[in-house]
Amino acid sequence: MTEDHAKRSFRDAQDDIRTTREVPETVQSSSPAYKLAYDDFDFMLRDELRAVRLQLELLKPELLMTEQGVETTVVLFGGARIRPREQMDDSATEGMAKLSHFYDEARKFARIMTERSLAGGGRENIIVTGGGPGVMEAGNRGAADAGGKSIGLNIVLPHEQAPNQWVTPELCFNFHYFGMRKMHFLMRAAAIAIFPGGFGTMDEFFEALTLIQTGRMRQVPFLLFGTEFWNDIINFEGLAEAGTISHDDLKLFRLVDTAEAAIAAIDDWPGAGTKRSAIPGR
Repeated sequence: MTEDHAKRSFRDAQDDIRTTREVPETVQSSSPAYKLAYDDFDFMLRDELRAVRLQLELLKPELLMTEQGVETTVVLFGGARIRPREQMDDSATEGMAKLSHFYDEARKFARIMTERSLAGGGRENIIVTGGGPGVMEAGNRGAADAGGKSIGLNIVLPHEQAPNQWVTPELCFNFHYFGMRKMHFLMRAAAIAIFPGGFGTMDEFFEALTLIQTGRMRQVPFLLFGTEFWNDIINFEGLAEAGTISHDDLKLFRLVDTAEAAIAAIDDWPGAGTKRSAIPGR
């Protein structure tokens, strides 16, 4: 029981759980209906309780991050399949081998940002990743290299995805709802770094950029690592020429190739912290 709980007038919820489990076993006390609602997992998992579970996934990480002193974060998105070159075997494709150096860049970027964070008290610009392998692992590992904490936001997938070993245990979270996970990625974001990746990375990239484009989220340094990769994959200028986005929208992000270039861009980002009041071209 915490000190705050000890000062409260009402009985602690955990005390009531312990008490109900000590009640003599009868037909009535053994009935599922008798269980305290918050101690009844079958009840909590009912479809009708989805709204409550959504609230819990919003609240639990929020409370624990606040308790750990996390004020702002630097988000790293990127492919789970990108590994250091020394870990690649003969089955690795030529394209994947070409991308392997981004593991090192992500690790270096996270290390430098964490060193800067620690110099300022360690509450700002905490690295947050999806908590898995590849670029995510590199981000958490870079923070650990600097001696700092980092966050991992895992998601339950049909194939098991365990958190990587570099995530700070007290900041290692697991989600059922993709929507809640995405909210926690962006709620404290002071900068976003997108490394090469697949469908998941594209999803996170475009959702975050749309929030900034539409003024639903404040502008933050938004970095795409890998000029050649992104220009090969997405014709950004083509979107602007077609009129589906404006040329001003292209200023919301910047292409970089190294950790040093990304940090220089973060330090000199026009409009950081402001929200758009209108969408250009509308």
